[in-house]
Amino acid sequence: MAEDITNKKIAVLLSGGVDSSVVVHELAQKGLHPDCFYIKIGPEEQEEWDCSSEEDLEMATAVASRYGCKLQVVDCHKEYWNQVTRYTMEKVRNGFTPNPDVMCNRLIKFGAFHEKMGYQYDLIATGHYAQTEIENGRKWLVTSPDPVKDQTDFLAQIYDWQLKKALFPIGHYMKDEVRQIAEREHLINAKRKDSQGICFLGKINYNDYIRRYLGENPGDVVELETSKKIGMHKGLWFHTIGQRHGLGFGGGPWYAVKKDVERNILYVSKGFEPRTAYKKDFSIRDFHFLTMNPWEDVTTIKVRFKIRHTPEYHLATLEKISPDRYIVHAEELIQGVAPGQFCVVYDEQHHRCYGSGEISI
Repeated sequence: MAEDITNKKIAVLLSGGVDSSVVVHELAQKGLHPDCFYIKIGPEEQEEWDCSSEEDLEMATAVASRYGCKLQVVDCHKEYWNQVTRYTMEKVRNGFTPNPDVMCNRLIKFGAFHEKMGYQYDLIATGHYAQTEIENGRKWLVTSPDPVKDQTDFLAQIYDWQLKKALFPIGHYMKDEVRQIAEREHLINAKRKDSQGICFLGKINYNDYIRRYLGENPGDVVELETSKKIGMHKGLWFHTIGQRHGLGFGGGPWYAVKKDVERNILYVSKGFEPRTAYKKDFSIRDFHFLTMNPWEDVTTIKVRFKIRHTPEYHLATLEKISPDRYIVHAEELIQGVAPGQFCVVYDEQHHRCYGSGEISI
């Protein structure tokens, strides 16, 4: 069942991009006049590192004005540094592979913004490619029809009360359809490119960003199968499990397959798609259910899952070990399973998203 949004007070998070701009259009088409908000975020040194460009704000201002909506800037810069960036640095320092964008949704877009302004509204609308459905009074997160753009994986850590307030007005569209609407309506940003990577970095290289806060910590690079040292790394935090490009060693290709944080060793395997780069079984901890636990009295269940933002969903059996720990038994070998990544779990039809947990292996 679709959600009734008539007579609801709605806040739109307007970024200046095409997706959130079409959100405003869609709501206006329904006779609604939401209030629009532009969130300023960025890490510690705002002057050098803030990517909240003037162009973004100009675009957002133009779109809000076009539809007769007021626009307010909400500064969440300090909250972003204190929560999301700190989470990211602590994870990479300990050898994990974090996802800052996942935590941004929980802590900033539906968190800090809610504390500052969102609490006054019934719903908070964003340009995410995701949908919701209501069944027996419960609101569920469900996937978008666009497999490439679907963003339920980025939303799988939000709290149940945040999901209740979330609204995704363009989630039923394909990305091409959203572009077509923007062009048909002559929106100022209709042909603007989508942002890539972590939002606050802009054009700044991710490794340069990590180096600024964590520095370098050189250590050995060792071939896993032979225990032979083949070189040096500048810091484990510059590498992710499954990485092939950018390792910088001759005679390859080489894959990063394991980290020994205590001994500061990066283990690699040689060859195209080596077996050591794959896993079928791995554990996830601190599983976070979006709406409810549908498997309260079940030990194993068939699911689909993904561990990164790709169109593919993998079939697996999910085994419950304890209330917050599960083991994923995938039906195929999965490349690049890394501790710290979120494993996002769906039903067998990859329609309904149940939540996610952190891979612990």
